[in-house]
Amino acid sequence: MTPSFLRSRPLALLLLLLAGAGALLGATDRKRFTTPPTLAAEASTLAKLLDELHYNRDAVQSADYANVVPDYMGELDAQRLFFLGSDRAKFIEEFSKNVYYNAAFLGNINAAYEIFYVYQQRVEQRVAWILARLEQPLDLTADETYRVDRQKAEWPADAAAADDLWVRRLKFELIQEILAKKTPEDAKAQIRKRYERMLRNVGEIEGNELAELFLTTIAKLYDPHSTYFSAATYEDFGIQMKLQLVGIGAVLGTEDDVCVVKEIIPGGPADLSRELKPNDKILAVAEKGGEPFETFGLKLRKVVERIRGKKGTEVVLTVQPADADSSVRKQVVITRDKVKINSARARGAIFDLPGEDGKTQPLGVITLPAFYGPADEGDTDGERTTASRDVARLIEQFKQAGIEGLVLDLRRNGGGFLTEAVELAGLFISRGPVVQIKAYNGEIHVDNDRDPRIAYAGPLAVLVDRFSASASEIVAGALQNYGRAIVVGDSSTHGKGSVQQVVEMKQLSRALSLAPKTGAAKFTIQKYYLPSGASTQLKGVVPDITLPSIEDFLPIGEADLPRALVWDQIPTSFFEGEPLDAKVREPLRAASAERQARLPEFAYLRKIVDRFKERQEQKLISLKLEERQRQKAEDTAFRKEIKAEKEEIAKGDYPFRTFYLGPPPPPRIKAPKKEDDEDDAEPAEDENETYVKADVHLREALRVVDDAVRLGRNRETWAHNRPPLTAATTPAALSPAKPRG
Repeated sequence: MTPSFLRSRPLALLLLLLAGAGALLGATDRKRFTTPPTLAAEASTLAKLLDELHYNRDAVQSADYANVVPDYMGELDAQRLFFLGSDRAKFIEEFSKNVYYNAAFLGNINAAYEIFYVYQQRVEQRVAWILARLEQPLDLTADETYRVDRQKAEWPADAAAADDLWVRRLKFELIQEILAKKTPEDAKAQIRKRYERMLRNVGEIEGNELAELFLTTIAKLYDPHSTYFSAATYEDFGIQMKLQLVGIGAVLGTEDDVCVVKEIIPGGPADLSRELKPNDKILAVAEKGGEPFETFGLKLRKVVERIRGKKGTEVVLTVQPADADSSVRKQVVITRDKVKINSARARGAIFDLPGEDGKTQPLGVITLPAFYGPADEGDTDGERTTASRDVARLIEQFKQAGIEGLVLDLRRNGGGFLTEAVELAGLFISRGPVVQIKAYNGEIHVDNDRDPRIAYAGPLAVLVDRFSASASEIVAGALQNYGRAIVVGDSSTHGKGSVQQVVEMKQLSRALSLAPKTGAAKFTIQKYYLPSGASTQLKGVVPDITLPSIEDFLPIGEADLPRALVWDQIPTSFFEGEPLDAKVREPLRAASAERQARLPEFAYLRKIVDRFKERQEQKLISLKLEERQRQKAEDTAFRKEIKAEKEEIAKGDYPFRTFYLGPPPPPRIKAPKKEDDEDDAEPAEDENETYVKADVHLREALRVVDDAVRLGRNRETWAHNRPPLTAATTPAALSPAKPRG
């Protein structure tokens, strides 16, 4: 007999209860994870390592480990869409009090699995709800909004609040697909497919992935650059360091469950194609001629596995460009290849600027993508190249060609070998300290340039941006301290002033010494300081001349990272130099300010920056299709206007001659235009172009150096900050008989 409580309910409710029971039964068939003894030993070793050896160890107490629970929840559910507020309260009550004790003394990370089980259940329930809700109409005429960035939002309090949130989320996604030229039916089919795949991906997650995520969350309590590598990830890390991986040459990350391009590796296939840019979102991956595989909700490792492949094969990426409306889609075809160091080497050019009496002023530009060193593998051209040697060789070629000034372009240079930063700075100073390094115990070590020879003694500008980090900041800051260069660029550099060390777990624990493979820890052990004693941490290097830039409004600096180490100072080191005298700096700054107020190219830049700021400040997105179509039309018109202005500005680009130290890079790969690509999408640069057109920042850096050359003819101004002109600065002093480095 049917129970009375069911007889009184409608059939729909009965079916719902039965479906719920089925889901509950299915839950018993889910994977259940346990912690192997080796992993337990690694967890314990990691917690003790951070507690004893991390630079920031005194700032983290055992009570702070309670933050691991909500942080880990945020790693699983970055947009606060699946968990409920009640889940958070329950997890904190159940797990947060003993995280440190469990990890450090017991190697117990069961909380990672228990929290995931609830997440998996929430995803299963929500996907079933989504599939049912998509069968019903969604009103796209109501005056409603959706907050796209929910990383700092609260989780919905209960199921009813979650349903309301998800109705708006589905409307947002539906409009996105319709704006990408899909019919409403096709748009719904695409969304349905996306969440079905997400459900499968969640079911494929392994215990070691959860352990890695949980232990990394522990490491990030100390600072954002500390992490835990599982054995598989550590192996990948080694491959990347050796540059032996066949792929597209891009560093990827995840944001809001979407794969994002974090960095383009210089000289790699993505760099040469000029189709992919940092902060672009990769929405789908396919083999040439194959079915696209969406990346939404997919773990980064799975995305990377699909992008990797056999050398010479083509991979097709569906991309949402970072600088376009969120509805824009384009396809990028990249041929997989190895990233060769020769392609990433320093390169140079001599630009001819209009001068007095109709003569041109030859100014050199050296572009340095990274601070590479002799330990880099993959360098097969018969000589052991280093960044400092290559820059010295280019300087020599430039001097023989008669340059009057020099720009060192360190934009998008994320760093590299510290020794190369010291050697490279030494090309422009006689001798003295370049960087100070402070350990946790307060001990300070100073790395000096000990070679009195100077490769280049003339007017010098260092061009930087928010992506210039670590070794780039050391060089820019040191040359600024010595008054040897005027720094030009974004409002500040990245602000990474810390040193990390990678140690395999088996080297730290006797219990792990016989294990065939173990994970590894990357943790911060020291901080960098400039010769003046100022840290580059957090604040970076502040340029003498600041130019308008979108990057100043992107959350890409060290200060935007959670729990970043603080800025501080140590005593100055003793060095013969001082910042640029006001008699030098102020005229250069004033001349640049006058150009920034007058020249059309800066109005063009400010227009782009203002538009970007406007979009960044728009936290709530309309869920009215008509309004979104109007906004898209406006954005399309704006992009066409900007494109036309850029083409006009490019007519004023200075002519240049290119200098290479190895074979010129191969022609850039152009992806064929697809029918569904945006008509006004920005075309790739000409395949034989070395420097992009209408590079306003580079043009202004050249003008600043040109001003410095003119100013330098007055011995009371620029000459005050020039190193002494001695025989050590002649070409003979840089002969191969005594190479630097």
